[in-house]
Amino acid sequence: MFQAFPFAQVIFNSIKVAVIVVIANLFISTMAGFAFARIKFKGKNVVFLIILAGMMIPSQAKLIPTYLVMSKMGLVGTHWSLILPAIINPINIFFVRQYMMTIPGSYEEAAYIDGAGRFTIYLRIFLPMSKSVIIMTSMLTFLASWNDFLNPLIFLSKYDKMTLPLGLKTLSGAMATGSTSVILAGVAISLIIPTLLYIFGQKYILQSVVMSGLKS
Repeated sequence: MFQAFPFAQVIFNSIKVAVIVVIANLFISTMAGFAFARIKFKGKNVVFLIILAGMMIPSQAKLIPTYLVMSKMGLVGTHWSLILPAIINPINIFFVRQYMMTIPGSYEEAAYIDGAGRFTIYLRIFLPMSKSVIIMTSMLTFLASWNDFLNPLIFLSKYDKMTLPLGLKTLSGAMATGSTSVILAGVAISLIIPTLLYIFGQKYILQSVVMSGLKS
């Protein structure tokens, strides 16, 4: 399998893209979730509804405008064309916001009395207390990027830039004439990381989903 295709490079590309997306998405989702959950500002509910409305737009409908934007920026054919559109996820913002609303306000009030600012409260109180939802959203974001096939198919063409799903498709060859054993070996390797994530993170997924629905 590794002789037939630069599979090690493909695996590295998938890990690289997924990790960057997770880190950027985590920063934006937790900041936005904290703002919507704990900060009062004019039009907060309207803005939150607009963000949630983004979940109703099919990903296929966004492909053409996204491609045009990436083309204008000169990013087509690079990993940034996969990373930038994926760093904001409305469902992650929703989960974080719902979870942070369950945290008692007494922690926040005590921090304000001690002279802490909003960013300090976010960083030192709410982030540590939101470990479950952070792990859950990180896992789901990583897996969404890891399993993404359509976007790499549209934006990437060079072998050394391909991610794992596109690499597996390339292994199948034209008209699916590739070696079945080689393809199955690639599929088996691609399942290792998602399986490990589910094994070690299922507790946090259940915990965060339960807590996120306690208060609206």
